Amino acid sequence: MITKEEVINLINKKIPRSQVFVENLKGNDHLQVTVIASEFNGLSLVKQHQLVYSALKEELASEAIHALALKTETPS
Repeated sequence: MITKEEVINLINKKIPRSQVFVENLKGNDHLQVTVIASEFNGLSLVKQHQLVYSALKEELASEAIHALALKTETPS
């Protein structure tokens, strides 16, 4: 089981200064995550998502996170 705070910390470690919002969709292993980061400027949507997935690689592999709905965007 992984907490919202752990998800936020892992993403912030990989993408400093990002804004991360986590919502449990079902239990604690089905998550909706929104990440807003200036690091996404100039990156394709696929590259943005790959960056976030790389921050959560171990948690996804161990199925601490079973399902991840991901939304990424740059700051307004």
